[in-house]
Amino acid sequence: MTDTRRTNTAAGRVAGERHGGAVTLRRSQVPSDTTDQRLLDSRGPGDWVHTDPWRVMRIQSEFVEGFSALAELGPAISVFGSARTLAGDAYYESAVRLAGHLVQAGYAVITGGGPGIMEAANKGASQAGGTSVGLGIELPFEQGLNEYVDLGIDFRYFFARKTMFVKYAQGFVVFPGGFGTLDELFEALTLVQTGKVTTFPIVLFGTAYWRGLIDWLSTTMAAEGKISPADLDLISLTDDVDEAVRVIVREDEARRAAEREARARVAADAE
Repeated sequence: MTDTRRTNTAAGRVAGERHGGAVTLRRSQVPSDTTDQRLLDSRGPGDWVHTDPWRVMRIQSEFVEGFSALAELGPAISVFGSARTLAGDAYYESAVRLAGHLVQAGYAVITGGGPGIMEAANKGASQAGGTSVGLGIELPFEQGLNEYVDLGIDFRYFFARKTMFVKYAQGFVVFPGGFGTLDELFEALTLVQTGKVTTFPIVLFGTAYWRGLIDWLSTTMAAEGKISPADLDLISLTDDVDEAVRVIVREDEARRAAEREARARVAADAE
């Protein structure tokens, strides 16, 4: 009796198997229809749009859209802080002024695009004539992009959005905020500490709010050897808008100078 599993050996395949790119399907895993049939059959179930392979395509599209929209943004600073900070609050007004000063220093301003500190920073950038970017996120409680965003992108996935915050920024300014703000702060610190990104300035604005965290990092985390004492130097703490901008500009200029020196050394070694 012929073993049907060995037929079609010239093509290196088992009879009845189905190939789709890197995926091989055999026996009970082989579908009864074709990809074209599933595409053109509008009467089929809609569950497929919620499957993991389809989510991969949506994730890919978010990266493509983000890279495309921000590729020519130029130097930018990401500003984080609470969505619950109201207009008229001292931190809100400081964020407006900070963003305006950053624009005057030649930077675009990137926020999460929502209310509170995000709105304040977008407002300051827009009113100063700079590029005001908002990277929104789909949440159960819909917020939408604030009115001061000039270039806005909405994301489904936090990790795609966070990539844009880091990839297109030369530094971070972090105002008082909640879990989301802390998540973004420690994401940046981890990437800088581990060398995954070129070192860039991280400024915490609001000494009264952040002092307890800085003290704990020093007296507990560093004291117990969980981080190096030098890791604390990655953070600057201030209440002064002008000082925050000076830190950003100084460290950014130092980074660019180091990059120029590195390129010069490479060019000299190649000669």
